[in-house]
Amino acid sequence: MKKISCYILVTLSLAATSCKKFLSENDPNRTTLGSYFKNQNDFDLAVNGAYNQLRGLYNNKSAWVMGEMRSDNTHYDYKSSDQAVATVNRYNVADFLDDKYNNQTPGKWNAGFNAISAVNVIMDHIDDIQLSESARNSIVGQVKFIRALAYFDLVRFYGGLPIYKRAPLTREETYIPRASVQEVYDLIVADATDAATKLSATTFPQTGRATKGAALTLLGDVYLSLKKYDQAEAALKQVTAMGYSLFQNYGDAFQLNNKNGKESIFEIQFNTGLAIPQANVDASVYNFLPRMANTTVVTGVNYNSITNTGGFNTPTQDLISAFEAGDQRLDASIAIAEGTFNATDDFTATAVKSAVNYTPPAGKVGRPFPKKFLHAHTIGNQTNDNWPVYRYSEVLLLLAESLNQQGKSGEALTYLNMVRQRAFGDALHNITTTDQTALQTVLLKERRVELAFENKRWLDLVRTGNAITVMNDFGVKQKAQYSYLQSGSYNVTQNRLLFPIPNAEMLLNDKLTQNPGY
Repeated sequence: MKKISCYILVTLSLAATSCKKFLSENDPNRTTLGSYFKNQNDFDLAVNGAYNQLRGLYNNKSAWVMGEMRSDNTHYDYKSSDQAVATVNRYNVADFLDDKYNNQTPGKWNAGFNAISAVNVIMDHIDDIQLSESARNSIVGQVKFIRALAYFDLVRFYGGLPIYKRAPLTREETYIPRASVQEVYDLIVADATDAATKLSATTFPQTGRATKGAALTLLGDVYLSLKKYDQAEAALKQVTAMGYSLFQNYGDAFQLNNKNGKESIFEIQFNTGLAIPQANVDASVYNFLPRMANTTVVTGVNYNSITNTGGFNTPTQDLISAFEAGDQRLDASIAIAEGTFNATDDFTATAVKSAVNYTPPAGKVGRPFPKKFLHAHTIGNQTNDNWPVYRYSEVLLLLAESLNQQGKSGEALTYLNMVRQRAFGDALHNITTTDQTALQTVLLKERRVELAFENKRWLDLVRTGNAITVMNDFGVKQKAQYSYLQSGSYNVTQNRLLFPIPNAEMLLNDKLTQNPGY
Protein backbone atom coordinates (compact mmCIF):
# COMPACT_ATOMS: atom_id res chain seq x y z
CA MET A 1 0.00 0.00 0.00
CA LYS A 2 2.91 2.36 0.70
CA LYS A 3 4.06 2.11 -2.94
CA ILE A 4 0.56 2.69 -4.23
CA SER A 5 0.16 5.64 -1.88
CA CYS A 6 3.32 7.23 -3.27
CA TYR A 7 1.96 7.05 -6.83
CA ILE A 8 -1.29 8.61 -5.67
CA LEU A 9 0.58 11.36 -3.89
CA VAL A 10 2.73 12.03 -6.94
CA THR A 11 -0.36 12.31 -9.09
CA LEU A 12 -1.93 14.73 -6.66
CA SER A 13 1.36 16.62 -6.20
CA LEU A 14 1.15 16.16 -2.44
CA ALA A 15 4.33 16.39 -0.42
CA ALA A 16 3.88 13.48 1.96
CA THR A 17 7.04 12.75 3.89
CA SER A 18 7.08 9.10 2.89
CA CYS A 19 7.36 10.07 -0.78
CA LYS A 20 9.79 12.99 -0.62
CA LYS A 21 12.79 10.79 -1.22
CA PHE A 22 11.07 9.12 -4.15
CA LEU A 23 10.19 12.45 -5.73
CA SER A 24 13.73 13.84 -5.52
CA GLU A 25 15.50 10.83 -7.01
CA ASN A 26 16.76 11.01 -10.60
CA ASP A 27 15.22 8.60 -13.08
CA PRO A 28 18.13 6.36 -14.12
CA ASN A 29 16.50 5.82 -17.53
CA ARG A 30 16.37 9.50 -18.34
CA THR A 31 19.45 11.19 -19.82
CA THR A 32 19.87 14.95 -19.59
CA LEU A 33 22.65 17.14 -20.93
CA GLY A 34 23.85 17.63 -17.38
CA SER A 35 24.35 13.89 -16.95
CA TYR A 36 25.32 12.85 -20.48
CA PHE A 37 28.99 13.80 -20.71
CA LYS A 38 30.72 11.27 -18.47
CA ASN A 39 33.90 10.54 -20.43
CA GLN A 40 35.86 11.59 -23.49
CA ASN A 41 34.02 9.13 -25.71
CA ASP A 42 30.76 10.95 -24.99
CA PHE A 43 32.34 14.18 -26.22
CA ASP A 44 33.81 12.46 -29.28
CA LEU A 45 30.35 11.17 -30.22
CA ALA A 46 28.89 14.65 -29.79
CA VAL A 47 31.63 16.12 -32.01
CA ASN A 48 30.75 13.53 -34.66
CA GLY A 49 27.18 14.78 -34.45
CA ALA A 50 28.35 18.33 -35.06
CA TYR A 51 30.30 17.26 -38.14
CA ASN A 52 27.19 15.47 -39.38
CA GLN A 53 25.27 18.77 -39.47
CA LEU A 54 27.75 20.12 -42.03
CA ARG A 55 26.37 17.67 -44.58
CA GLY A 56 23.21 19.71 -44.80
CA LEU A 57 25.16 22.96 -45.02
CA TYR A 58 27.56 22.16 -47.84
CA ASN A 59 26.12 19.58 -50.18
CA ASN A 60 22.37 19.42 -49.82
CA LYS A 61 20.09 20.93 -52.44
CA SER A 62 20.21 24.40 -50.86
CA ALA A 63 23.99 24.45 -51.15
CA TRP A 64 24.29 23.90 -54.89
CA VAL A 65 21.08 25.74 -55.75
CA MET A 66 22.36 28.83 -53.94
CA GLY A 67 26.06 28.45 -54.68
CA GLU A 68 26.05 27.30 -58.31
CA MET A 69 22.59 27.61 -59.93
CA ARG A 70 22.43 31.21 -58.72
CA SER A 71 25.53 31.89 -60.80
CA ASP A 72 26.53 31.65 -64.45
CA ASN A 73 28.02 28.20 -63.88
CA THR A 74 24.85 26.11 -64.00
CA HIS A 75 21.18 26.19 -64.97
CA TYR A 76 18.48 23.50 -65.16
CA ASP A 77 16.52 21.31 -67.58
CA TYR A 78 13.13 22.97 -67.78
CA LYS A 79 10.15 20.59 -67.75
CA SER A 80 6.86 22.30 -68.47
CA SER A 81 4.80 19.45 -67.01
CA ASP A 82 6.64 19.55 -63.69
CA GLN A 83 5.47 22.59 -61.79
CA ALA A 84 5.81 21.04 -58.33
CA VAL A 85 6.58 23.57 -55.62
CA ALA A 86 10.13 22.36 -55.01
CA THR A 87 10.93 22.33 -58.73
CA VAL A 88 9.57 25.82 -59.37
CA ASN A 89 11.32 27.14 -56.28
CA ARG A 90 14.66 25.87 -57.58
CA TYR A 91 13.97 27.47 -60.95
CA ASN A 92 13.20 30.73 -59.17
CA VAL A 93 16.49 30.79 -57.28
CA ALA A 94 18.40 30.35 -60.54
CA ASP A 95 16.31 33.02 -62.27
CA PHE A 96 16.40 35.57 -59.42
CA LEU A 97 12.66 35.29 -58.86
CA ASP A 98 12.80 33.75 -55.37
CA ASP A 99 11.08 35.37 -52.41
CA LYS A 100 10.87 34.88 -48.65
CA TYR A 101 8.47 31.95 -49.11
CA ASN A 102 10.90 29.95 -51.25
CA ASN A 103 11.29 26.45 -49.80
CA GLN A 104 14.74 25.74 -51.29
CA THR A 105 16.79 28.32 -49.42
CA PRO A 106 15.84 27.74 -45.75
CA GLY A 107 17.69 24.38 -45.73
CA LYS A 108 21.05 26.12 -45.55
CA TRP A 109 19.89 28.36 -42.68
CA ASN A 110 18.53 25.38 -40.75
CA ALA A 111 21.62 23.22 -41.28
CA GLY A 112 23.94 26.04 -40.30
CA PHE A 113 22.18 26.76 -37.04
CA ASN A 114 21.86 23.04 -36.32
CA ALA A 115 25.65 22.83 -36.53
CA ILE A 116 26.04 25.90 -34.33
CA SER A 117 23.62 24.44 -31.80
CA ALA A 118 25.50 21.13 -31.70
CA VAL A 119 28.75 23.01 -31.09
CA ASN A 120 27.31 25.16 -28.33
CA VAL A 121 26.01 22.17 -26.38
CA ILE A 122 29.52 20.73 -26.38
CA MET A 123 31.12 24.03 -25.38
CA ASP A 124 28.61 24.52 -22.57
CA HIS A 125 29.55 21.17 -21.05
CA ILE A 126 33.25 20.90 -21.90
CA ASP A 127 34.20 21.37 -18.25
CA ASP A 128 31.67 18.89 -16.87
CA ILE A 129 34.45 16.31 -16.56
CA GLN A 130 38.21 16.38 -16.30
CA LEU A 131 39.83 15.95 -19.72
CA SER A 132 43.51 15.85 -20.60
CA GLU A 133 44.79 19.09 -22.08
CA SER A 134 45.35 17.49 -25.48
CA ALA A 135 41.85 15.95 -25.55
CA ARG A 136 40.22 19.22 -24.49
CA ASN A 137 42.16 21.20 -27.08
CA SER A 138 41.19 18.75 -29.81
CA ILE A 139 37.50 18.89 -28.94
CA VAL A 140 37.36 22.67 -28.55
CA GLY A 141 39.45 23.22 -31.68
CA GLN A 142 37.24 21.02 -33.81
CA VAL A 143 33.92 22.46 -32.68
CA LYS A 144 35.11 26.06 -32.91
CA PHE A 145 36.22 25.32 -36.45
CA ILE A 146 32.75 23.93 -37.20
CA ARG A 147 31.03 26.95 -35.66
CA ALA A 148 33.27 29.37 -37.56
CA LEU A 149 32.69 27.47 -40.81
CA ALA A 150 28.92 27.50 -40.31
CA TYR A 151 28.73 31.19 -39.47
CA PHE A 152 31.05 32.06 -42.37
CA ASP A 153 28.79 30.23 -44.80
CA LEU A 154 25.61 31.77 -43.40
CA VAL A 155 26.81 35.37 -43.18
CA ARG A 156 27.77 35.41 -46.85
CA PHE A 157 24.37 34.15 -47.97
CA TYR A 158 22.08 35.92 -45.49
CA GLY A 159 24.00 38.86 -44.02
CA GLY A 160 23.78 39.68 -40.31
CA LEU A 161 22.72 36.79 -38.07
CA PRO A 162 21.65 36.02 -34.52
CA ILE A 163 24.82 35.17 -32.60
CA TYR A 164 24.67 32.21 -30.23
CA LYS A 165 27.82 31.56 -28.21
CA ARG A 166 26.02 29.12 -25.93
CA ALA A 167 22.93 26.96 -26.20
CA PRO A 168 19.88 29.10 -25.34
CA LEU A 169 17.86 27.81 -22.40
CA THR A 170 14.98 30.27 -22.40
CA ARG A 171 12.69 31.88 -24.93
CA GLU A 172 14.44 35.21 -24.34
CA GLU A 173 17.82 33.67 -25.14
CA THR A 174 16.45 31.91 -28.22
CA TYR A 175 14.58 34.71 -29.94
CA ILE A 176 17.19 37.41 -30.35
CA PRO A 177 17.81 40.02 -33.05
CA ARG A 178 20.37 39.82 -35.83
CA ALA A 179 23.87 41.01 -35.05
CA SER A 180 25.72 43.09 -37.62
CA VAL A 181 27.80 41.48 -40.33
CA GLN A 182 30.94 42.81 -38.64
CA GLU A 183 29.95 41.28 -35.30
CA VAL A 184 29.41 37.92 -36.99
CA TYR A 185 32.82 38.15 -38.62
CA ASP A 186 34.40 39.03 -35.29
CA LEU A 187 33.07 35.76 -33.86
CA ILE A 188 34.23 33.81 -36.94
CA VAL A 189 37.76 35.21 -36.68
CA ALA A 190 37.91 34.53 -32.94
CA ASP A 191 36.72 30.93 -33.36
CA ALA A 192 38.94 30.15 -36.34
CA THR A 193 41.97 31.70 -34.63
CA ASP A 194 41.40 29.70 -31.45
CA ALA A 195 40.83 26.54 -33.50
CA ALA A 196 44.12 27.05 -35.33
CA THR A 197 45.89 27.44 -31.99
CA LYS A 198 44.38 24.31 -30.45
CA LEU A 199 44.29 21.87 -33.38
CA SER A 200 47.21 19.67 -34.31
CA ALA A 201 49.14 19.95 -37.55
CA THR A 202 47.96 17.80 -40.42
CA THR A 203 49.25 14.25 -40.62
CA PHE A 204 48.80 11.88 -43.54
CA PRO A 205 46.72 9.86 -44.11
CA GLN A 206 44.10 12.25 -42.78
CA THR A 207 41.03 11.21 -40.81
CA GLY A 208 38.58 13.78 -42.20
CA ARG A 209 38.56 15.77 -38.97
CA ALA A 210 39.48 19.45 -38.79
CA THR A 211 43.18 20.22 -38.48
CA LYS A 212 45.33 23.28 -37.97
CA GLY A 213 45.64 23.48 -41.74
CA ALA A 214 41.86 23.56 -42.16
CA ALA A 215 41.46 26.26 -39.53
CA LEU A 216 44.19 28.43 -41.08
CA THR A 217 42.68 27.98 -44.54
CA LEU A 218 39.31 29.09 -43.22
CA LEU A 219 40.96 32.04 -41.50
CA GLY A 220 42.74 33.02 -44.71
CA ASP A 221 39.47 32.82 -46.65
CA VAL A 222 37.75 34.97 -44.04
CA TYR A 223 40.49 37.60 -44.07
CA LEU A 224 40.37 37.74 -47.87
CA SER A 225 36.62 38.35 -47.68
CA LEU A 226 37.27 41.14 -45.19
CA LYS A 227 39.92 42.60 -47.51
CA LYS A 228 42.59 42.10 -44.83
CA TYR A 229 44.99 40.81 -47.41
CA ASP A 230 48.16 40.85 -45.32
CA GLN A 231 46.52 38.72 -42.63
CA ALA A 232 45.15 36.36 -45.28
CA GLU A 233 48.66 35.98 -46.69
CA ALA A 234 50.10 35.21 -43.25
CA ALA A 235 47.52 32.51 -42.52
CA LEU A 236 47.69 30.88 -45.95
CA LYS A 237 51.48 30.80 -46.14
CA GLN A 238 51.49 28.70 -43.00
CA VAL A 239 49.30 26.16 -44.80
CA THR A 240 51.78 25.89 -47.69
CA ALA A 241 54.39 24.61 -45.22
CA MET A 242 52.23 21.80 -43.80
CA GLY A 243 52.87 19.03 -46.31
CA TYR A 244 49.87 19.45 -48.59
CA SER A 245 50.40 19.12 -52.33
CA LEU A 246 48.50 18.80 -55.60
CA PHE A 247 47.81 15.44 -57.16
CA GLN A 248 49.53 15.04 -60.49
CA ASN A 249 46.22 14.96 -62.36
CA TYR A 250 43.29 17.21 -61.55
CA GLY A 251 40.76 14.39 -61.61
CA ASP A 252 42.73 12.44 -59.00
CA ALA A 253 41.62 14.91 -56.35
CA PHE A 254 38.08 13.50 -56.59
CA GLN A 255 38.83 9.78 -56.83
CA LEU A 256 37.36 7.68 -54.05
CA ASN A 257 40.72 6.19 -53.11
CA ASN A 258 42.10 9.70 -52.59
CA LYS A 259 39.48 10.86 -50.08
CA ASN A 260 41.15 12.97 -47.37
CA GLY A 261 44.36 12.77 -49.41
CA LYS A 262 47.30 15.11 -49.78
CA GLU A 263 45.26 17.74 -51.64
CA SER A 264 42.39 17.70 -49.16
CA ILE A 265 42.22 20.49 -46.61
CA PHE A 266 38.70 19.71 -45.39
CA GLU A 267 35.88 17.69 -46.89
CA ILE A 268 32.45 16.51 -45.78
CA GLN A 269 32.56 12.78 -45.08
CA PHE A 270 30.29 10.19 -46.67
CA ASN A 271 30.50 6.41 -46.41
CA THR A 272 28.06 4.00 -48.02
CA GLY A 273 29.35 1.26 -45.74
CA LEU A 274 27.84 2.78 -42.62
CA ALA A 275 24.43 1.92 -41.20
CA ILE A 276 21.43 4.04 -42.15
CA PRO A 277 22.87 4.68 -45.63
CA GLN A 278 20.48 7.49 -46.51
CA ALA A 279 22.19 9.62 -43.87
CA ASN A 280 25.73 8.69 -44.88
CA VAL A 281 25.72 8.81 -48.67
CA ASP A 282 26.08 11.56 -51.22
CA ALA A 283 23.51 11.51 -54.03
CA SER A 284 24.40 14.83 -55.64
CA VAL A 285 25.29 13.47 -59.06
CA TYR A 286 21.77 12.11 -59.49
CA ASN A 287 20.42 15.63 -59.06
CA PHE A 288 22.84 16.81 -61.74
CA LEU A 289 21.95 14.22 -64.39
CA PRO A 290 19.11 14.69 -66.88
CA ARG A 291 15.71 13.35 -65.91
CA MET A 292 15.99 9.73 -66.99
CA ALA A 293 13.89 6.62 -66.45
CA ASN A 294 17.10 4.61 -66.47
CA THR A 295 20.50 6.04 -65.55
CA THR A 296 22.52 2.89 -66.32
CA VAL A 297 24.31 4.27 -69.38
CA VAL A 298 25.69 7.15 -67.32
CA THR A 299 26.09 5.77 -63.80
CA GLY A 300 26.24 2.02 -64.35
CA VAL A 301 23.24 1.68 -62.02
CA ASN A 302 19.56 1.63 -63.01
CA TYR A 303 17.73 4.46 -61.28
CA ASN A 304 14.74 6.61 -62.22
CA SER A 305 15.72 10.26 -61.82
CA ILE A 306 12.59 11.71 -63.43
CA THR A 307 10.27 12.23 -60.52
CA ASN A 308 12.17 14.17 -57.90
CA THR A 309 15.92 14.20 -58.43
CA GLY A 310 17.33 14.93 -61.88
CA GLY A 311 17.56 17.93 -64.15
CA PHE A 312 19.40 20.47 -62.01
CA ASN A 313 22.83 22.10 -61.72
CA THR A 314 23.37 21.67 -65.45
CA PRO A 315 26.69 23.18 -66.63
CA THR A 316 26.14 26.18 -68.88
CA GLN A 317 27.83 26.74 -72.19
CA ASP A 318 29.18 29.92 -70.62
CA LEU A 319 31.12 27.80 -68.14
CA ILE A 320 32.26 25.26 -70.72
CA SER A 321 33.59 28.10 -72.88
CA ALA A 322 35.55 29.47 -69.90
CA PHE A 323 37.96 26.50 -70.10
CA GLU A 324 40.92 27.28 -72.31
CA ALA A 325 42.07 24.91 -75.04
CA GLY A 326 44.30 22.27 -73.50
CA ASP A 327 42.89 22.67 -69.99
CA GLN A 328 42.57 19.12 -68.68
CA ARG A 329 40.09 20.23 -66.05
CA LEU A 330 37.28 20.41 -68.61
CA ASP A 331 37.34 16.69 -69.34
CA ALA A 332 37.70 15.86 -65.64
CA SER A 333 34.90 18.21 -64.54
CA ILE A 334 32.17 17.89 -67.19
CA ALA A 335 30.89 15.03 -69.31
CA ILE A 336 28.16 14.86 -71.93
CA ALA A 337 25.19 12.52 -71.68
CA GLU A 338 24.31 11.95 -75.32
CA GLY A 339 20.81 10.88 -76.31
CA THR A 340 17.35 12.29 -76.90
CA PHE A 341 14.66 14.18 -75.03
CA ASN A 342 11.09 12.93 -75.45
CA ALA A 343 7.87 14.94 -75.70
CA THR A 344 7.68 15.32 -71.92
CA ASP A 345 11.27 16.58 -71.64
CA ASP A 346 12.67 13.39 -70.15
CA PHE A 347 15.97 12.06 -71.44
CA THR A 348 17.18 8.73 -72.75
CA ALA A 349 20.98 8.42 -72.77
CA THR A 350 22.72 6.29 -75.34
CA ALA A 351 26.34 7.23 -74.60
CA VAL A 352 28.62 9.34 -72.41
CA LYS A 353 31.05 11.60 -74.26
CA SER A 354 33.82 14.03 -73.41
CA ALA A 355 32.88 17.70 -73.24
CA VAL A 356 36.06 18.67 -75.10
CA ASN A 357 35.10 19.97 -78.55
CA TYR A 358 31.81 18.09 -78.35
CA THR A 359 29.36 18.37 -81.24
CA PRO A 360 26.20 16.23 -81.14
CA PRO A 361 25.62 13.91 -84.09
CA ALA A 362 22.47 14.19 -86.17
CA GLY A 363 19.37 13.18 -84.25
CA LYS A 364 21.08 13.39 -80.86
CA VAL A 365 21.48 16.05 -78.18
CA GLY A 366 24.28 16.39 -75.72
CA ARG A 367 23.35 17.26 -72.17
CA PRO A 368 26.34 18.25 -69.98
CA PHE A 369 26.57 17.23 -66.33
CA PRO A 370 29.19 17.62 -63.55
CA LYS A 371 31.47 14.62 -63.90
CA LYS A 372 33.83 15.17 -60.98
CA PHE A 373 31.38 13.61 -58.50
CA LEU A 374 30.56 10.51 -60.57
CA HIS A 375 32.39 7.36 -59.46
CA ALA A 376 31.61 3.67 -59.23
CA HIS A 377 28.78 2.71 -56.86
CA THR A 378 26.29 -0.12 -56.59
CA ILE A 379 23.00 1.46 -55.43
CA GLY A 380 21.22 4.20 -57.33
CA ASN A 381 21.15 7.60 -55.63
CA GLN A 382 23.74 6.45 -53.09
CA THR A 383 27.37 7.29 -53.83
CA ASN A 384 30.48 7.26 -51.68
CA ASP A 385 31.88 10.63 -52.75
CA ASN A 386 33.00 13.10 -50.12
CA TRP A 387 32.20 16.76 -50.68
CA PRO A 388 35.20 19.13 -50.92
CA VAL A 389 35.03 22.27 -48.80
CA TYR A 390 38.68 23.28 -49.15
CA ARG A 391 41.35 21.79 -51.43
CA TYR A 392 45.00 22.76 -51.54
CA SER A 393 44.58 24.27 -55.00
CA GLU A 394 42.19 26.78 -53.45
CA VAL A 395 44.78 27.66 -50.81
CA LEU A 396 47.19 28.51 -53.64
CA LEU A 397 44.59 30.63 -55.42
CA LEU A 398 43.52 32.42 -52.24
CA LEU A 399 47.15 33.16 -51.47
CA ALA A 400 47.79 34.42 -55.00
CA GLU A 401 44.81 36.75 -54.73
CA SER A 402 45.84 38.08 -51.32
CA LEU A 403 49.32 38.81 -52.70
CA ASN A 404 48.02 40.46 -55.86
CA GLN A 405 45.71 42.71 -53.85
CA GLN A 406 48.77 43.96 -51.94
CA GLY A 407 50.62 44.76 -55.16
CA LYS A 408 52.82 41.65 -54.91
CA SER A 409 51.72 40.43 -58.30
CA GLY A 410 55.02 38.84 -59.25
CA GLU A 411 54.94 36.63 -56.17
CA ALA A 412 51.26 35.85 -56.78
CA LEU A 413 52.16 34.29 -60.14
CA THR A 414 54.17 31.56 -58.41
CA TYR A 415 51.09 30.17 -56.66
CA LEU A 416 48.68 30.76 -59.54
CA ASN A 417 50.92 28.97 -62.00
CA MET A 418 51.32 25.95 -59.72
CA VAL A 419 47.59 25.39 -60.26
CA ARG A 420 47.75 26.07 -63.98
CA GLN A 421 50.75 23.83 -64.60
CA ARG A 422 48.80 20.93 -63.14
CA ALA A 423 45.78 21.86 -65.26
CA PHE A 424 47.69 22.01 -68.56
CA GLY A 425 50.49 19.56 -67.86
CA ASP A 426 53.20 22.08 -68.73
CA ALA A 427 54.47 25.59 -68.09
CA LEU A 428 53.58 26.85 -71.56
CA HIS A 429 50.28 28.25 -70.29
CA ASN A 430 51.72 30.14 -67.32
CA ILE A 431 50.31 33.59 -66.69
CA THR A 432 52.93 36.33 -66.93
CA THR A 433 51.06 39.59 -66.48
CA THR A 434 51.79 41.54 -63.31
CA ASP A 435 49.15 44.17 -63.95
CA GLN A 436 47.11 44.05 -60.75
CA THR A 437 43.70 44.57 -62.36
CA ALA A 438 44.33 42.13 -65.19
CA LEU A 439 45.67 39.51 -62.81
CA GLN A 440 42.64 39.83 -60.54
CA THR A 441 40.42 39.06 -63.54
CA VAL A 442 42.57 36.03 -64.35
CA LEU A 443 42.36 34.81 -60.75
CA LEU A 444 38.58 35.03 -60.67
CA LYS A 445 38.35 33.04 -63.91
CA GLU A 446 40.87 30.53 -62.61
CA ARG A 447 38.79 29.97 -59.50
CA ARG A 448 35.76 29.45 -61.70
CA VAL A 449 37.22 26.55 -63.66
CA GLU A 450 39.30 25.05 -60.85
CA LEU A 451 36.43 25.03 -58.32
CA ALA A 452 33.48 24.47 -60.65
CA PHE A 453 30.49 22.81 -58.92
CA GLU A 454 32.08 23.18 -55.47
CA ASN A 455 29.59 25.94 -54.57
CA LYS A 456 32.08 28.80 -54.77
CA ARG A 457 31.05 30.73 -57.88
CA TRP A 458 28.15 32.84 -56.57
CA LEU A 459 30.10 33.79 -53.45
CA ASP A 460 33.10 34.75 -55.59
CA LEU A 461 30.98 37.01 -57.78
CA VAL A 462 29.52 38.76 -54.75
CA ARG A 463 32.83 39.02 -52.89
CA THR A 464 34.61 40.60 -55.85
CA GLY A 465 31.80 43.02 -56.69
CA ASN A 466 31.05 41.36 -60.04
CA ALA A 467 27.70 39.69 -59.33
CA ILE A 468 25.36 42.39 -60.63
CA THR A 469 27.18 43.04 -63.90
CA VAL A 470 28.05 39.42 -64.67
CA MET A 471 24.63 38.01 -63.86
CA ASN A 472 22.64 40.69 -65.65
CA ASP A 473 24.75 40.15 -68.77
CA PHE A 474 24.38 36.41 -68.40
CA GLY A 475 20.62 36.83 -68.00
CA VAL A 476 20.36 38.62 -71.33
CA LYS A 477 21.94 35.60 -73.03
CA GLN A 478 19.77 33.19 -71.08
CA LYS A 479 16.52 34.91 -72.01
CA ALA A 480 17.55 34.99 -75.65
CA GLN A 481 18.15 31.24 -75.53
CA TYR A 482 15.26 29.99 -73.36
CA SER A 483 11.72 31.09 -74.16
CA TYR A 484 10.36 29.79 -70.86
CA LEU A 485 12.22 32.43 -68.83
CA GLN A 486 10.01 35.21 -67.49
CA SER A 487 10.68 38.80 -68.51
CA GLY A 488 11.39 39.76 -64.91
CA SER A 489 14.05 37.10 -64.43
CA TYR A 490 17.71 38.03 -64.01
CA ASN A 491 16.88 41.50 -62.76
CA VAL A 492 19.87 41.49 -60.44
CA THR A 493 20.11 44.41 -58.03
CA GLN A 494 21.98 45.06 -54.79
CA ASN A 495 19.13 43.52 -52.82
CA ARG A 496 19.60 40.24 -54.66
CA LEU A 497 23.13 39.76 -53.34
CA LEU A 498 21.65 38.28 -50.16
CA PHE A 499 18.97 35.65 -49.78
CA PRO A 500 15.84 36.23 -47.70
CA ILE A 501 15.72 35.23 -44.06
CA PRO A 502 13.40 32.18 -44.11
CA ASN A 503 9.82 33.27 -43.53
CA ALA A 504 9.28 30.57 -40.89
CA GLU A 505 12.08 32.13 -38.84
CA MET A 506 10.52 35.55 -39.18
CA LEU A 507 7.21 34.20 -37.88
CA LEU A 508 8.89 32.48 -34.92
CA ASN A 509 11.15 35.36 -33.96
CA ASP A 510 9.60 38.81 -34.14
CA LYS A 511 13.00 40.38 -33.35
CA LEU A 512 14.39 39.40 -36.74
CA THR A 513 14.36 41.91 -39.59
CA GLN A 514 14.05 40.83 -43.22
CA ASN A 515 16.69 41.61 -45.82
CA PRO A 516 15.80 44.54 -48.10
CA GLY A 517 13.77 43.66 -51.18
CA TYR A 518 12.06 40.63 -49.68
